[in-house]
Amino acid sequence: MAVVETSADHAAPRAEEPGAASDAGEREMRDLEDLLSKLNPMAEEFVPPSLASPVAAAGFAAPAPLSPAAYGYYPANAGFAVPSPAGHRGVVGFPAAAGDGHAARGGRKKGGAAGFAGQGHPGRRRTNSRTTMAQRDEVIRRTVYVSDIDHQVTEENLAALFINCGQVVDCRMCGDPNSVLRFAFIEFTDEEGARAALNLSGTVLGYYPVRVLPSKTAIAPVNPTFLPRSDDEREMCARTIYCTNIDKKVTQADLKLFFESICGEVFRLRLLGDYHHSTRIAFVEFVMAESATAALNCSGVILGSSPIR
Repeated sequence: MAVVETSADHAAPRAEEPGAASDAGEREMRDLEDLLSKLNPMAEEFVPPSLASPVAAAGFAAPAPLSPAAYGYYPANAGFAVPSPAGHRGVVGFPAAAGDGHAARGGRKKGGAAGFAGQGHPGRRRTNSRTTMAQRDEVIRRTVYVSDIDHQVTEENLAALFINCGQVVDCRMCGDPNSVLRFAFIEFTDEEGARAALNLSGTVLGYYPVRVLPSKTAIAPVNPTFLPRSDDEREMCARTIYCTNIDKKVTQADLKLFFESICGEVFRLRLLGDYHHSTRIAFVEFVMAESATAALNCSGVILGSSPIR
Protein backbone atom coordinates (compact mmCIF):
# COMPACT_ATOMS: atom_id res chain seq x y z
CA MET A 1 0.00 0.00 0.00
CA ALA A 2 1.54 3.30 -1.04
CA VAL A 3 1.41 6.52 0.96
CA VAL A 4 2.05 9.66 -1.04
CA GLU A 5 2.79 12.89 0.72
CA THR A 6 3.35 16.29 -0.84
CA SER A 7 4.36 19.58 0.60
CA ALA A 8 0.77 20.68 0.15
CA ASP A 9 -0.23 18.17 2.81
CA HIS A 10 1.67 20.06 5.47
CA ALA A 11 0.78 23.53 4.35
CA ALA A 12 -2.27 25.01 5.99
CA PRO A 13 -4.54 27.07 3.69
CA ARG A 14 -4.11 30.79 4.05
CA ALA A 15 -6.94 32.60 5.76
CA GLU A 16 -7.21 35.17 3.01
CA GLU A 17 -7.75 32.50 0.36
CA PRO A 18 -10.45 30.11 1.69
CA GLY A 19 -11.56 29.17 -1.81
CA ALA A 20 -8.08 28.23 -2.96
CA ALA A 21 -7.78 25.31 -0.52
CA SER A 22 -11.22 24.06 -1.53
CA ASP A 23 -10.36 24.21 -5.22
CA ALA A 24 -7.06 22.45 -4.58
CA GLY A 25 -8.86 19.73 -2.65
CA GLU A 26 -11.37 19.20 -5.45
CA ARG A 27 -8.58 19.03 -8.03
CA GLU A 28 -6.73 16.49 -5.92
CA MET A 29 -9.89 14.40 -5.61
CA ARG A 30 -10.37 14.44 -9.38
CA ASP A 31 -6.73 13.46 -9.88
CA LEU A 32 -7.10 10.56 -7.46
CA GLU A 33 -10.31 9.45 -9.09
CA ASP A 34 -8.65 9.50 -12.49
CA LEU A 35 -5.69 7.57 -11.09
CA LEU A 36 -7.86 4.88 -9.55
CA SER A 37 -9.89 4.43 -12.72
CA LYS A 38 -6.71 3.39 -14.52
CA LEU A 39 -5.37 1.03 -11.87
CA ASN A 40 -5.85 -2.72 -11.80
CA PRO A 41 -7.52 -3.63 -8.46
CA MET A 42 -5.86 -7.05 -8.53
CA ALA A 43 -2.37 -5.59 -8.85
CA GLU A 44 0.17 -6.31 -6.14
CA GLU A 45 -0.09 -2.89 -4.55
CA PHE A 46 -3.77 -3.49 -3.85
CA VAL A 47 -3.27 -6.68 -1.84
CA PRO A 48 -4.58 -6.09 1.72
CA PRO A 49 -2.03 -6.14 4.55
CA SER A 50 -3.81 -9.16 6.04
CA LEU A 51 -2.89 -11.21 2.95
CA ALA A 52 0.57 -9.80 2.19
CA SER A 53 2.84 -7.38 3.97
CA PRO A 54 4.94 -5.47 1.39
CA VAL A 55 4.01 -2.24 3.13
CA ALA A 56 5.17 -3.45 6.51
CA ALA A 57 8.38 -4.76 4.96
CA ALA A 58 9.05 -1.31 3.51
CA GLY A 59 8.78 0.25 6.95
CA PHE A 60 5.36 1.90 6.56
CA ALA A 61 2.52 1.43 8.98
CA ALA A 62 -0.69 0.15 7.45
CA PRO A 63 -3.57 2.64 7.76
CA ALA A 64 -6.33 1.75 10.18
CA PRO A 65 -9.66 0.61 8.65
CA LEU A 66 -12.06 3.45 8.02
CA SER A 67 -15.80 3.40 8.41
CA PRO A 68 -17.97 4.29 5.37
CA ALA A 69 -18.71 7.69 6.90
CA ALA A 70 -14.99 8.45 6.96
CA TYR A 71 -14.62 8.08 3.21
CA GLY A 72 -15.23 11.15 1.14
CA TYR A 73 -15.69 9.27 -2.12
CA TYR A 74 -16.85 5.83 -3.33
CA PRO A 75 -15.58 5.24 -6.88
CA ALA A 76 -17.68 3.15 -9.23
CA ASN A 77 -14.97 0.58 -9.93
CA ALA A 78 -13.83 -2.32 -7.75
CA GLY A 79 -15.31 -1.02 -4.52
CA PHE A 80 -12.17 0.89 -3.43
CA ALA A 81 -12.53 4.13 -1.51
CA VAL A 82 -10.47 7.30 -1.35
CA PRO A 83 -10.56 9.21 1.94
CA SER A 84 -11.45 12.88 1.87
CA PRO A 85 -8.54 15.31 1.54
CA ALA A 86 -9.35 16.79 4.94
CA GLY A 87 -7.86 13.68 6.56
CA HIS A 88 -5.44 10.97 5.34
CA ARG A 89 -4.85 12.81 2.09
CA GLY A 90 -3.44 10.61 -0.67
CA VAL A 91 -4.11 7.30 1.14
CA VAL A 92 -5.85 4.51 -0.78
CA GLY A 93 -8.12 2.47 1.50
CA PHE A 94 -9.47 -1.08 1.29
CA PRO A 95 -12.97 -1.11 2.78
CA ALA A 96 -13.80 -4.58 1.45
CA ALA A 97 -10.64 -6.15 2.84
CA ALA A 98 -11.09 -4.39 6.15
CA GLY A 99 -14.49 -6.00 6.56
CA ASP A 100 -16.59 -2.93 5.77
CA GLY A 101 -20.14 -4.19 5.31
CA HIS A 102 -21.21 -1.63 2.69
CA ALA A 103 -18.20 -2.17 0.46
CA ALA A 104 -18.37 -5.94 0.86
CA ARG A 105 -22.00 -5.97 -0.19
CA GLY A 106 -21.20 -3.78 -3.16
CA GLY A 107 -18.38 -6.11 -4.21
CA ARG A 108 -20.69 -9.13 -4.10
CA LYS A 109 -23.37 -7.32 -6.09
CA LYS A 110 -20.88 -6.59 -8.83
CA GLY A 111 -19.63 -10.16 -8.89
CA GLY A 112 -16.15 -9.37 -7.64
CA ALA A 113 -13.81 -11.82 -6.03
CA ALA A 114 -15.63 -13.37 -3.10
CA GLY A 115 -12.40 -13.95 -1.23
CA PHE A 116 -11.64 -10.21 -1.31
CA ALA A 117 -14.77 -9.34 0.65
CA GLY A 118 -14.36 -12.38 2.83
CA GLN A 119 -18.09 -12.74 3.42
CA GLY A 120 -20.71 -15.11 2.02
CA HIS A 121 -20.54 -18.01 -0.42
CA PRO A 122 -23.00 -17.25 -3.24
CA GLY A 123 -21.90 -20.33 -5.15
CA ARG A 124 -22.73 -22.55 -2.17
CA ARG A 125 -26.14 -20.90 -1.79
CA ARG A 126 -26.93 -21.54 -5.41
CA THR A 127 -25.89 -25.15 -5.02
CA ASN A 128 -28.18 -25.55 -2.01
CA SER A 129 -31.04 -23.96 -3.93
CA ARG A 130 -30.51 -26.28 -6.88
CA THR A 131 -30.28 -29.26 -4.56
CA THR A 132 -33.53 -28.31 -2.85
CA MET A 133 -35.32 -27.88 -6.18
CA ALA A 134 -34.01 -31.22 -7.40
CA GLN A 135 -35.20 -32.95 -4.25
CA ARG A 136 -38.64 -31.35 -4.59
CA ASP A 137 -38.90 -32.42 -8.22
CA GLU A 138 -37.90 -35.94 -7.24
CA VAL A 139 -40.67 -36.05 -4.63
CA ILE A 140 -43.21 -34.78 -7.17
CA ARG A 141 -42.27 -37.57 -9.57
CA ARG A 142 -43.04 -40.05 -6.78
CA THR A 143 -46.50 -38.52 -6.14
CA VAL A 144 -49.84 -39.02 -7.93
CA TYR A 145 -53.00 -36.93 -7.91
CA VAL A 146 -56.29 -38.80 -7.34
CA SER A 147 -59.67 -37.13 -7.99
CA ASP A 148 -63.39 -38.02 -8.07
CA ILE A 149 -63.20 -39.72 -4.67
CA ASP A 150 -66.44 -40.94 -3.11
CA HIS A 151 -67.21 -39.16 0.18
CA GLN A 152 -67.42 -42.53 1.96
CA VAL A 153 -63.82 -43.41 1.06
CA THR A 154 -61.28 -42.80 3.83
CA GLU A 155 -57.56 -42.21 3.54
CA GLU A 156 -57.02 -45.77 4.74
CA ASN A 157 -59.26 -47.11 1.96
CA LEU A 158 -57.46 -45.05 -0.62
CA ALA A 159 -54.01 -46.10 0.55
CA ALA A 160 -55.12 -49.75 0.52
CA LEU A 161 -56.04 -49.42 -3.16
CA PHE A 162 -52.51 -48.35 -4.10
CA ILE A 163 -50.56 -50.54 -1.71
CA ASN A 164 -49.89 -53.10 -4.44
CA CYS A 165 -48.27 -50.44 -6.64
CA GLY A 166 -45.49 -49.77 -4.14
CA GLN A 167 -44.81 -48.65 -0.61
CA VAL A 168 -46.97 -45.63 0.23
CA VAL A 169 -45.14 -42.88 2.12
CA ASP A 170 -48.08 -40.52 2.62
CA CYS A 171 -51.75 -40.21 1.65
CA ARG A 172 -53.37 -36.80 1.98
CA MET A 173 -57.13 -36.38 1.38
CA CYS A 174 -58.41 -32.89 0.54
CA GLY A 175 -61.75 -31.23 -0.13
CA ASP A 176 -65.23 -31.21 1.34
CA PRO A 177 -65.93 -34.58 3.07
CA ASN A 178 -69.47 -34.63 1.62
CA SER A 179 -68.53 -33.76 -1.96
CA VAL A 180 -67.73 -36.04 -4.88
CA LEU A 181 -65.11 -33.46 -5.83
CA ARG A 182 -62.71 -34.66 -3.16
CA PHE A 183 -59.13 -35.32 -4.23
CA ALA A 184 -55.97 -36.70 -2.73
CA PHE A 185 -52.21 -36.90 -3.14
CA ILE A 186 -50.37 -40.18 -2.66
CA GLU A 187 -46.59 -40.31 -2.36
CA PHE A 188 -44.59 -43.48 -2.98
CA THR A 189 -41.04 -44.39 -2.03
CA ASP A 190 -39.98 -44.49 -5.69
CA GLU A 191 -41.07 -43.38 -9.14
CA GLU A 192 -41.94 -46.94 -10.17
CA GLY A 193 -44.75 -47.00 -7.62
CA ALA A 194 -46.15 -43.71 -8.94
CA ARG A 195 -46.05 -44.96 -12.54
CA ALA A 196 -47.80 -48.20 -11.55
CA ALA A 197 -50.49 -46.19 -9.74
CA LEU A 198 -51.46 -44.45 -13.00
CA ASN A 199 -52.78 -47.79 -14.27
CA LEU A 200 -55.46 -47.75 -11.55
CA SER A 201 -57.22 -44.75 -13.07
CA GLY A 202 -60.86 -45.74 -13.64
CA THR A 203 -60.98 -48.17 -10.73
CA VAL A 204 -64.29 -47.97 -8.88
CA LEU A 205 -63.75 -47.07 -5.24
CA GLY A 206 -66.99 -46.70 -3.33
CA TYR A 207 -69.54 -45.62 -5.94
CA TYR A 208 -67.29 -43.69 -8.33
CA PRO A 209 -64.31 -44.52 -10.55
CA VAL A 210 -61.29 -42.56 -9.39
CA ARG A 211 -58.98 -40.66 -11.72
CA VAL A 212 -55.23 -40.98 -11.23
CA LEU A 213 -52.86 -38.47 -12.80
CA PRO A 214 -49.23 -37.45 -12.29
CA SER A 215 -49.05 -34.85 -9.55
CA LYS A 216 -47.81 -31.32 -10.15
CA THR A 217 -47.03 -30.68 -6.50
CA ALA A 218 -45.61 -32.44 -3.47
CA ILE A 219 -47.43 -33.15 -0.22
CA ALA A 220 -46.72 -30.42 2.32
CA PRO A 221 -45.07 -31.90 5.42
CA VAL A 222 -47.04 -31.87 8.66
CA ASN A 223 -45.53 -30.15 11.66
CA PRO A 224 -45.10 -33.05 14.13
CA THR A 225 -45.69 -30.72 17.08
CA PHE A 226 -49.32 -30.38 15.97
CA LEU A 227 -49.98 -34.11 15.93
CA PRO A 228 -51.57 -35.94 18.89
CA ARG A 229 -48.91 -37.34 21.20
CA SER A 230 -50.95 -39.66 23.38
CA ASP A 231 -54.01 -41.91 23.26
CA ASP A 232 -56.02 -39.26 25.10
CA GLU A 233 -55.12 -36.60 22.53
CA ARG A 234 -55.94 -38.94 19.65
CA GLU A 235 -59.30 -39.74 21.25
CA MET A 236 -59.98 -36.03 21.71
CA CYS A 237 -59.21 -35.38 18.01
CA ALA A 238 -61.68 -38.10 17.04
CA ARG A 239 -64.37 -36.19 18.96
CA THR A 240 -63.55 -32.78 17.46
CA ILE A 241 -64.62 -31.14 14.19
CA TYR A 242 -63.42 -28.02 12.42
CA CYS A 243 -66.25 -25.79 11.19
CA THR A 244 -65.85 -22.80 8.87
CA ASN A 245 -67.88 -20.28 6.85
CA ILE A 246 -69.89 -19.36 9.96
CA ASP A 247 -72.02 -16.24 9.73
CA LYS A 248 -70.65 -13.48 11.97
CA LYS A 249 -74.11 -12.95 13.46
CA VAL A 250 -74.10 -16.51 14.83
CA THR A 251 -73.06 -16.56 18.49
CA GLN A 252 -71.23 -19.32 20.32
CA ALA A 253 -74.46 -20.25 22.10
CA ASP A 254 -76.28 -20.48 18.75
CA LEU A 255 -73.62 -22.75 17.33
CA LYS A 256 -73.60 -25.01 20.38
CA LEU A 257 -77.41 -25.30 20.33
CA PHE A 258 -77.34 -26.14 16.62
CA PHE A 259 -74.90 -29.05 16.97
CA GLU A 260 -76.41 -30.40 20.19
CA SER A 261 -79.90 -30.47 18.68
CA ILE A 262 -78.71 -32.52 15.70
CA CYS A 263 -75.54 -34.42 16.65
CA GLY A 264 -75.19 -34.79 20.40
CA GLU A 265 -73.80 -33.20 23.52
CA VAL A 266 -70.99 -30.68 23.01
CA PHE A 267 -68.16 -30.89 25.52
CA ARG A 268 -66.27 -27.78 24.42
CA LEU A 269 -66.65 -25.18 21.65
CA ARG A 270 -64.30 -22.46 20.50
CA LEU A 271 -65.56 -19.77 18.08
CA LEU A 272 -62.83 -17.68 16.41
CA GLY A 273 -62.80 -14.75 14.02
CA ASP A 274 -61.64 -11.18 13.40
CA TYR A 275 -62.73 -7.93 11.80
CA HIS A 276 -60.97 -8.61 8.50
CA HIS A 277 -62.93 -11.70 7.40
CA SER A 278 -66.65 -11.87 6.69
CA THR A 279 -67.06 -15.30 8.32
CA ARG A 280 -65.77 -17.11 11.40
CA ILE A 281 -64.41 -20.57 12.24
CA ALA A 282 -64.94 -22.91 15.18
CA PHE A 283 -63.59 -26.07 16.80
CA VAL A 284 -66.36 -28.18 18.30
CA GLU A 285 -65.45 -31.02 20.66
CA PHE A 286 -68.26 -33.49 21.37
CA VAL A 287 -68.64 -35.88 24.28
CA MET A 288 -68.89 -38.85 21.89
CA ALA A 289 -66.90 -39.56 18.72
CA GLU A 290 -70.13 -40.66 17.00
CA SER A 291 -71.46 -37.11 17.40
CA ALA A 292 -68.44 -35.72 15.56
CA THR A 293 -69.01 -38.17 12.71
CA ALA A 294 -72.67 -37.13 12.54
CA ALA A 295 -71.65 -33.45 12.49
CA LEU A 296 -69.84 -34.00 9.19
CA ASN A 297 -73.26 -34.50 7.59
CA CYS A 298 -74.18 -30.92 8.59
CA SER A 299 -71.82 -29.45 6.01
CA GLY A 300 -73.88 -27.23 3.71
CA VAL A 301 -76.66 -26.52 6.21
CA ILE A 302 -77.63 -22.84 6.32
CA LEU A 303 -76.82 -21.34 9.71
CA GLY A 304 -77.67 -17.67 9.89
CA SER A 305 -77.23 -16.54 6.30
CA SER A 306 -74.36 -18.82 5.20
CA PRO A 307 -73.94 -22.56 4.60
CA ILE A 308 -71.49 -23.91 7.15
CA ARG A 309 -68.68 -26.28 6.18
